[in-house]
Amino acid sequence: MGIQNFPAALQPIIQQGFLEREFMQALHSRLGYRACADREEFAVGIGETLTKTRAGLKPTVTTPLAPNTNTNFDNGLTPTTWGVEQYTITINHYAATTDLNMVTNRVGIASQFLQNAYVNGEQAARSLDELARNALFNSYFGGNTRVRVTLSSAGPAVSVDDIRGFQNAFVNGVQQSVSSSNPLTVTVGVDAYTLVTAAADTTNVSTAPNGISGVLTFSGNVSVSDGTAANPIVSANASVIVRPSQRSNSCALVAGDTLVMANLLDAVAKLRVNAVPEIDGAYNCYLDPVSARQLFADPDFKQLFQGATSANQVFRKGMTNDFLGLRFMPTTEAFVQSHPTLAGLLIRRPIICGQGALIEGTFAGMAADDVAPADSIVAVVDGVAMVTREPIDRLQQIIAQSWYWMGGYCAPSDTTTSPTTVPTATNAAFKRAVMVEHIG
Repeated sequence: MGIQNFPAALQPIIQQGFLEREFMQALHSRLGYRACADREEFAVGIGETLTKTRAGLKPTVTTPLAPNTNTNFDNGLTPTTWGVEQYTITINHYAATTDLNMVTNRVGIASQFLQNAYVNGEQAARSLDELARNALFNSYFGGNTRVRVTLSSAGPAVSVDDIRGFQNAFVNGVQQSVSSSNPLTVTVGVDAYTLVTAAADTTNVSTAPNGISGVLTFSGNVSVSDGTAANPIVSANASVIVRPSQRSNSCALVAGDTLVMANLLDAVAKLRVNAVPEIDGAYNCYLDPVSARQLFADPDFKQLFQGATSANQVFRKGMTNDFLGLRFMPTTEAFVQSHPTLAGLLIRRPIICGQGALIEGTFAGMAADDVAPADSIVAVVDGVAMVTREPIDRLQQIIAQSWYWMGGYCAPSDTTTSPTTVPTATNAAFKRAVMVEHIG
């Protein structure tokens, strides 16, 4: 059988005098975002979307009951109740496959079957990690953007770089579309305005990762000084973003605004004032190698370990664990963005997460008998179904190796945790993670 008769993609791996009989593995991404997700089963027979309800707390009582009102059947008390909030998780079907001709497998220099299984498994793990990352960042980018085009004169409509976090407002714990009857307070530049509409552009020109450019319309005119390009726009319930030198938005970052230990300590403080629980004793800090390198160059970081018995171990490993309430999780899946206005600069985004920052819902019936019959070869590994289909072609030579996952991710809100129930809490709708933006 001539080599030229094989598909071009397979020809390089057919034995042609090579002695090496194993595939060398390609570089692969370092994952981790999925580790901060609470996993829940999505029950069978309840549709594709599930809405969960989280009960809030009641405010404290610090005023004593007055004796002169302690009368009648109600003892002078007015009934109160606790608030609720809801979040929705939607399942989708993700899958990929690879065909293998068993005749080709016999001729090849190594087992293509095993290699296909390895590559499929890595693809599935990376796909789920990116889905988790996208769900996490989509929520924690929310309510933070900037003016994209300077107003020519005072007017109600402002073009912005990203409308995420401005499209909905919470009403009794439920997200409702922003409207004149359901407005949202937003600060543009230095003044507060009432937002009544958020509309996406027909052509998306956002510079933010997965951002959605659009137009915000307010109930009154925005001044030209506030509506000047690059001015920050922040909603009243925006997620917390920490930046070096207290920069107002990502566009305001300049060369030298690198990651320092103080930024991470600020992020931890924000999580703690919101009473966010830790993950097994520490908050997970996801950062790429460049962010980590900048941290090790920070004078405060180096001084902290100067003369410490743990210093050698910390610098020998190149990464710390459970340090100052942080568990460092190196990843190569972190968003890296070109600076919107300064050529040659990149913006990097470590994110610090507490317990419950993400919810992963996996469909409970994924490997049920009617989905995966008893005689099928299906193995569920870490929530992902790995499938091997027998040959069904005329020559019974071609098998299919596939994977699939039925599930989804969402970032739950914490609007019921407010200064009335937790005095140190912020007004952010999403409180369980804090993003850090810096130049790198």
